[in-house]
Amino acid sequence: MKAAWYERQGLAREVIQVGEQPRQPLGELDVRVRLAFSGLNPSDLKRRVGFNGQPHAFPTIIPNSDGAGHISEVGSKVTGHAVGDRVWVFNAQWKRPFGTNAQEVVLPSRLVQPLPDRVDLADGACIGIPALTAHRALFSDGPIAGKTLLIQGGAGAVGHCAIQLALWGGARVITTVSTPQKAKHAQKAGAHHIINYKEEDAAEKILSLTEGLGVDRIVEVAFGQNLPTTLKVLRPHGVISCYASDLQPMPTLPFYAFMMKNQTLRWVFMYELLPADLQAALSDIFLWLAGGEADRPGLAPPYANIDKSFSLDDTALAHEYLESGAATGNVVIATDL
Repeated sequence: MKAAWYERQGLAREVIQVGEQPRQPLGELDVRVRLAFSGLNPSDLKRRVGFNGQPHAFPTIIPNSDGAGHISEVGSKVTGHAVGDRVWVFNAQWKRPFGTNAQEVVLPSRLVQPLPDRVDLADGACIGIPALTAHRALFSDGPIAGKTLLIQGGAGAVGHCAIQLALWGGARVITTVSTPQKAKHAQKAGAHHIINYKEEDAAEKILSLTEGLGVDRIVEVAFGQNLPTTLKVLRPHGVISCYASDLQPMPTLPFYAFMMKNQTLRWVFMYELLPADLQAALSDIFLWLAGGEADRPGLAPPYANIDKSFSLDDTALAHEYLESGAATGNVVIATDL
């Protein structure tokens, strides 16, 4: 099969190779998926460069954890899946050497999920990390119907997905962006209020929108950098769910400021969800994708904010593009060409 891979950590154009790799054997509980698209996420880049001391865990690594396509083969003990099914996959390269940056992937059947017909395969390749992260950040502390949420970075992959899931869950959504272009993407996702934090004081605007009360929950992409805003706008007994703090990876925690308001600080790392939490997320995500139960009338079908698609041959360019910060939303790699 054709694939992109690396055998050592380093710069994308120095370590990524493209060519033929052997097909992986199919276990009795495995599913083989012919991939149409592979979703590229920041965590894939971090693993390639060894961010925060991550080791080069396998001799050969085919990167990327997310993808979508059709099942081409099922193991002898697999139930609930059939050849030809449209699916999205997740955690393909978490603690495994071979991810989705290839024409096909072999995975345990539990990592393969049905993709409703109303969701494009390219969008399906962007569900895994963004949707599971967003769901955990949004729903880990109970239902959100009627609550006011602040989603930081509403044009990013997780933020864009979180806006849609929050609407599906019945919340009022305030989101932040840094450019007019990103504001348009957040508006398309359905956010009720969009704040360009480079043009106005985000905390002041949020308090104005909430009549001085602040927000019930925050979905946070830049924990350390945004702490001053958090302390101003998070209500007593509110929850902040954090999934990244790249710009300030060692922030100083204002302990008493959080404690005196009985606020909850929750860490979100979707790769290691407890089984019950993962199953709850997968069940809700399926209903959201299919348009069932909590779906609100008038909501558009779920979609990813795809900025650009690359070919397998241009995998290194895809990595460089996402690393550059120029992307607004998701980057995908077309694998079935």
